[in-house]
Amino acid sequence: MCVGVPMQIIELNYPSGIAEAKGVRREIGLQLLSQDQLEIGDHVIVHVGFAIEKIDRKMADEIWEALDEVLRLMDGEEEGARGFNRAGDG
Repeated sequence: MCVGVPMQIIELNYPSGIAEAKGVRREIGLQLLSQDQLEIGDHVIVHVGFAIEKIDRKMADEIWEALDEVLRLMDGEEEGARGFNRAGDG
C-alpha cells in the first residue's frame, strides 16, 4: 500500500521546496508539478519525497482527519493485542 501525505509548501525553490505537516518539515521534490502552478501556502500530496498532486486546504484537512482516525484505530488494536498477550502469559 502506498500512502501520500498532505503537506503545505512553506518554502519554494523550484524544483525543490520545504513542506510542513503537523509540525514536521521536509524537503520535497516539486518537479512532478508545473512550476507556474505552485505558490507558498499551497497544499500538496507528498509521496516518497515528491509532491505528486496539488490539493485545496479542505481536501488536505479531510485526508488528515481520515489518517488520524486510522492511526487512532491502529493504536487501539495495539492496546488490545498487548492485553491479549498479557492475559495469555498466565
